[in-house]
Amino acid sequence: MIEFFDNLLGTGMTEMYVNAIFTTVKITLLSTFLAYVIGFPLGIILYGTASGSIFPNKSVNAAAGVIVNILRSIPFVILLVMTQPLASVIVGTKIGDNAFIFYLVVAAAPFVARMIESSLKEVDAGVIEAAQSMGSNNFQIITKVVIPEAKPSLIIGSAIAVTTILGYTPMTYLIAGGGLGEMAVRYGLYKFDSKTMYISSVLLIILVQILQETLNHIAKSSDKRIRNQQNTHQKKEKKS
Repeated sequence: MIEFFDNLLGTGMTEMYVNAIFTTVKITLLSTFLAYVIGFPLGIILYGTASGSIFPNKSVNAAAGVIVNILRSIPFVILLVMTQPLASVIVGTKIGDNAFIFYLVVAAAPFVARMIESSLKEVDAGVIEAAQSMGSNNFQIITKVVIPEAKPSLIIGSAIAVTTILGYTPMTYLIAGGGLGEMAVRYGLYKFDSKTMYISSVLLIILVQILQETLNHIAKSSDKRIRNQQNTHQKKEKKS
């Protein structure tokens, strides 16, 4: 099998593509996970402390909003350069895949926070008021009412986040990182190898489609409204 692909792609290229795919997936998924570790609670703070929300606090909301807006307004390449000293302290290096994951997390966490805030705002206020009237505290309302109700939107948001982060992975070439994007740039831009550039680009597109469709499917299957519509449709079919 490897010999077949080597004959098709070039000697030794199969292993390079496989390694590049794994590197790209690792960078994308790990960066997305860490961005959500930071961005999810920050999004809840933005949502919960807003005026008229569950636990309004203008000072906290303003401070969180300023931090998020500043980080979101800085172009990724500039942010990468600005945070290199911080990367050397936290990660231990300014270059390579691990450093690039750090840069992606810094850039993506504010974006994720806004995505989370937007998804939570879609929850019907009547559901929250009902929970409050039953004596639920703020923590219970967030964890047992707001997040479950917003789950489909949150999953769709995660699909957008992961594909956006994947779109940044070609910039690994700037700091001696790896992956499909780095192969496309290194061979296509610097070595004028259009074949490798196009194959790497197509593989990136395939990865985007797989991640997008997988998360969209999960979002649809978790949406109670869609499930109820499907069950109603099935019951009508059985009756007919």
